[in-house]
Amino acid sequence: MSFNLMNIGTSGVRASSELLQTTSKNIANLNTVGYIRERTEHATMVGNQVGRGETVRLLNEFAQKQLYRDISSQSYYNQFVTESSRVDTLFGEDSNNLNSSINSLFNNLQEAMNLPSSTVTRSLFLTDAQNMIDQMDRLSGIVFDQNNIVNEQLAIYSQEANNLIQKISDLNGQVGALNANPDNDNANSVLNERDQAIKDLSELVDIETLDGSNGEKLVFLGSGQSVVMENGTFNLFSLDGDPDPNKKELKLDITEGAAIALEVDQTKLQGKIGGLLAFRDEILIPAQNQLGQIALSLADAFNQQNKLGMDLDGNLGGNIFTIPTTAGFPHSSNTSTTQLAATLEPGQGKQIPATDFRVTYNAGNVTIAAIDAQGNTIGNATTVPYTAPLNSQTVTPTGAELYGLQINFTDVSGAAALPNNGDIFDIKLNSAAASTLALATDRPESLALASPIRTESSVNNVSNAMISVGSVSNTDPATSNFSATTPPTLTNGAITLVKTGNPDEYQITDASGTTTFTAPAPRENILAAAGGAFANYGFDFNIDGEPATGDTYTIEFNESGFDDNRNGLLLSELQSGELVRQNVITTAVADNLKTFNEAYAGLVTEIGVVANQAKTNGAAYDALAAQSEAWFESVAGVNLDEEAANLLRFQQSYSASAQILSAARTVFDTLLNAAR
Repeated sequence: MSFNLMNIGTSGVRASSELLQTTSKNIANLNTVGYIRERTEHATMVGNQVGRGETVRLLNEFAQKQLYRDISSQSYYNQFVTESSRVDTLFGEDSNNLNSSINSLFNNLQEAMNLPSSTVTRSLFLTDAQNMIDQMDRLSGIVFDQNNIVNEQLAIYSQEANNLIQKISDLNGQVGALNANPDNDNANSVLNERDQAIKDLSELVDIETLDGSNGEKLVFLGSGQSVVMENGTFNLFSLDGDPDPNKKELKLDITEGAAIALEVDQTKLQGKIGGLLAFRDEILIPAQNQLGQIALSLADAFNQQNKLGMDLDGNLGGNIFTIPTTAGFPHSSNTSTTQLAATLEPGQGKQIPATDFRVTYNAGNVTIAAIDAQGNTIGNATTVPYTAPLNSQTVTPTGAELYGLQINFTDVSGAAALPNNGDIFDIKLNSAAASTLALATDRPESLALASPIRTESSVNNVSNAMISVGSVSNTDPATSNFSATTPPTLTNGAITLVKTGNPDEYQITDASGTTTFTAPAPRENILAAAGGAFANYGFDFNIDGEPATGDTYTIEFNESGFDDNRNGLLLSELQSGELVRQNVITTAVADNLKTFNEAYAGLVTEIGVVANQAKTNGAAYDALAAQSEAWFESVAGVNLDEEAANLLRFQQSYSASAQILSAARTVFDTLLNAAR
């Protein structure tokens, strides 16, 4: 009997000691990161003795996996909100408001129109034009700096992810070795370390886990790619910029670069890395493209209208702004060294959307497509025969959607060259425009405020019908009636229009000859109605009222018309003109254009809306992550009250078991004494 008591008491003391050790370990690791609460469980052996205990971790795997998912989403939005709020604040500051610079530019243009012969007011306009360019460059610099920050953080986070992936793989190996020795006390600590590494990885990217053989944990990206596999194999992240080295793309580098890297669907990534990529693709790239689009549209509109006027030197107007040319980014798969140069075709500022573009060459044809931040085609691509340079004037069929681009293929020396079939280039004209736009002139005289033509009704006219001031549509000497001389004039000299009879018969005369024609009703676009060479003179006029027979009108070059501001009025109307394209995909009846001010206001609003929406979503995922953490900790977390109660209970159990040993000893001693 005493022997049985001794065995029972000994096993009870051992069991209580194990329980006390486990409870003490739980209390000691209360603040240890990644520690999972443990519990020692005992089974009854033959003879009702307490068997050796098995210490297990108290873990709800469903709660753990949900926690991983919610942490990934929470980290995604926290990162997105942090980055987007900074840009939202910078763009929202009054000192960075591009609309203020645009309004000031047009205000000084109005001052110059009030005194068209003054170089002082013209100088103020050019000063404001340079200030606007500097403002665009500053805003573009903000976006560019943020993109550099994104790249730096991506490099840091991807390295952290790689370290964690390798650590998880190493710990999988340790778990397999420890499973071969069930009595090893280090098994739970290794499991805790591995679970913490997986949790840390979930903060960087969205992951899913599966149980592998021999206790291993297999880790996959939320988009399905494997990162930690069986038998210690794993894939690491790599950052590559193809074709743009400044736009880093996340890939999985498998077998240490011995095979082609796996593409990662970056739109499905969560975690900090996903938040950075989403911030770049949803805010930085669109903002940079929209800034460049505004710069190109405004510069092109000013250039085209200024060319239709006459400057203070008496010459036809020229460019106010220099439209940048950018080199296309060749894809790494290209088999030729051919380069691509792209710019905005003059007069096509309304056609360019706020996107990047992809050009593919194949058998004498080029396919041009607008692409989003992920490189996906927006709308329908256009395939046309290539001519050098390719633009809307040279393309066949006429009217093909080229998005206002003018492209040219050259070799490294700049000579004309063709790429190989299948070569692909990305064009980022918009993203470069805001930082590379420049003034084409520093002479205030170059502002063409006057119209190059003037009209006059003869003082001998009988009726009250008047000739309009005329409108100019083309001043190119190669395709209009304006000469290439300095100073310029009308190639065929002054034009005389005489009402010769009824109904509305007119005779028009200049150095090219005389034409008799019937004017349309109403009497608009008289030169177009006259036909022949007159229709291509590059200007036209109307007759307001009912002319009498013999009434005469003249049209001539506006020589010395320096106090004229008619072209200045047209320049000022650009502010309210809808000249900025809104969407790639549109219809013939859609209102797809905005003013410069509307375009920039829309840019700032869009940044604010996206940032605020991310804040709202982030708050929701903060709550979900807190809920998942509470669910997980309710099982795996250490509860001091519970452990204190267990400590007291196991102390009493230990004492009771010790008393059994004491009683067994007393009985044994009594038996020994009785036998003496």
